[in-house]
Amino acid sequence: MHNLLQMSSASRSVFEALTQRLAPALAARCAPRDVDLFLIRLERYFEDLYLPLVQLYGEAADWHHQFEALFAQMVDAYAARPEPLRLLDLERQCTPDWFGQPNMVGYVCYSDLFAGTLTGVRERVSYLQELGVTYLHLMPVLKARPGASDGGYAVMDYRAVNPALGNMADLQALASELHKSGISLCIDLVINHTAKEHEWAQGAIAGEEKYLNYYYTFPDRTLPDAYEHTLPEVFPDFAPGNFSWYPAIAESGRWVWTTFNEFQWDLNYTNPTVFREMLDIMFFLANQGVDILRLDAVPFIWKRMGTNCQNEPEVYLLIQAFRGLMRVVAPAVIFKAEAITPPKYLLPYLGVKNTVGKECELAYNNQLMVLLWSTLATRKVTLMTHVLHDMPRVLLGSTWITYIRNHDDIGWAITDEDAAAVGENGFLHRQFLIDFYNNTFPGSFAKGALFQYNPVTRDARISGTTASLAGLEAAVAKQDDYEIDLAVRRILLLHSIIMVYGGIPLIYMGDELGLFNDRSYLSDSTNAEDNRWMHRPPMDWTKAKSRHDSTNIVGRIYKGLLNLLAARKYEPALHYLGLIQPMWTDNDHVFALLRRNPKGRLLLLANFHESEQSVTADLLQYSDLGGNVRNLLAEGSLLTLADGRIHLAPYESMWLAGDK
Repeated sequence: MHNLLQMSSASRSVFEALTQRLAPALAARCAPRDVDLFLIRLERYFEDLYLPLVQLYGEAADWHHQFEALFAQMVDAYAARPEPLRLLDLERQCTPDWFGQPNMVGYVCYSDLFAGTLTGVRERVSYLQELGVTYLHLMPVLKARPGASDGGYAVMDYRAVNPALGNMADLQALASELHKSGISLCIDLVINHTAKEHEWAQGAIAGEEKYLNYYYTFPDRTLPDAYEHTLPEVFPDFAPGNFSWYPAIAESGRWVWTTFNEFQWDLNYTNPTVFREMLDIMFFLANQGVDILRLDAVPFIWKRMGTNCQNEPEVYLLIQAFRGLMRVVAPAVIFKAEAITPPKYLLPYLGVKNTVGKECELAYNNQLMVLLWSTLATRKVTLMTHVLHDMPRVLLGSTWITYIRNHDDIGWAITDEDAAAVGENGFLHRQFLIDFYNNTFPGSFAKGALFQYNPVTRDARISGTTASLAGLEAAVAKQDDYEIDLAVRRILLLHSIIMVYGGIPLIYMGDELGLFNDRSYLSDSTNAEDNRWMHRPPMDWTKAKSRHDSTNIVGRIYKGLLNLLAARKYEPALHYLGLIQPMWTDNDHVFALLRRNPKGRLLLLANFHESEQSVTADLLQYSDLGGNVRNLLAEGSLLTLADGRIHLAPYESMWLAGDK
């Protein structure tokens, strides 16, 4: 065990004592090969998991008992891991960059809206393959509370599937089918809270001390009021405040920490038993065949008085511990952080300095999404270029999730400082975006709706599908062929950029067909108060039948996406280890981005204006593409120049690469 020499003496002694106790139990339940693999991995990642656990829980009175119980859980989960998944563990350890290849393309959907059930999703795998999908994110599939459930994010049973979708055997069958088709499965793991109907919460309501300690509960308002001084409100319109009163708890009643909704109870991770419970759930889901766990609301999982209780240092320690433990039991599984935070807080979820390669492999690039919509409205690329120049570089072993939209709203996370750097007023710029995408700004093409409007700060977020926000819904209503053409071009332009920027690009279900806002949610009493359901329309399989007809709108969008995906699939410059370099152009309407690594270079040019634009051909020299330059989006045709300039049609993007 060569890695022992790299451990501290304290870690080494704990490791040796632990392996002596573990070995007999392992040998009794696993083949010799698997025993060896477990012990090798445990040695390799021991300090990655042990040191953060000591920092978090080393002072707890029952620390040694908790630590031994945790490793008994590891043995149980490892022994139960199916053989095909153990082989996948080995394969992915041999190719640790499997999730960063250029052919990684994601698709996001609700199972019921896409195909009714998990079995229905399995029957539609060929559709995903045709689109080029290699990563499928199914929105909440675990059993949520009945009625209002925050879109499925109020889980009452982590070991059961929503009965309307099927059962756990159906999830296993789907995961197996996806693996055979070269597609990895991502599901949501709500890590910050449970539904109040969860068995742990029910135990707390009954007054059981064990389960009361699983949550943050208070006998009066003294501490909640003190915390509220620095806590923001996530849903001020329909869930104000962060605490809810439950008179039934332990007969006398308690205040419960409920960051999101009164039916979502925040878990208490200062309790090591809660950590072990969530770890056991992670192991269970991994053994069903899940490849990526999306850690929902992860910034909120540690509380500290006097702060906003987000992104606290202990959050990163918890992720490190979970990550190290998973790498021993199920190393094929990776983590995605659902952390919609400023870059300085976001990067630590992927690892910095001594935590590089020890936290989440994936994180959402919310900043890019916001900048894309901002640039589309202003037609000016200066703000996006400036902000992306300062975007922290993702380090080895992790990458971005890039996206145009997701199931949530769009919040205008543009700082006053960034706006001022390019001559803008931050407040006025955000107000412009709110008005533009709410269709109250003169000349707006967007059909969005305000979400969580705050009359005091005048802040608001925006709901809407990609097609509706990009102008297609309005253009079709007017039967204006010119505006329809521009809207289709905008949709493809946005997708072009997320496919080049770096990481795994995600296509939200229906965007490949140009689906509009769906206002039927207003007739559903469960969802009527949440207009985010307007951009969660059911899949239109009738429209999908016309996707191969390039003479209609659906076919133009679909064919355009296939063209982008075909160009991306084998382009080595788009491997996740490639460097990302935004470039200033001599035209405020044209964005430039260079991707480069030892295997190649690719220059993206993107015109954000509805008229033809041009940039100096000197960009080719600065990019050092080499040889004859070809546009990969025009079937590799040679780039032609006029008067020393590169000309782009309205909303056109180019992927330029040299031939050597």
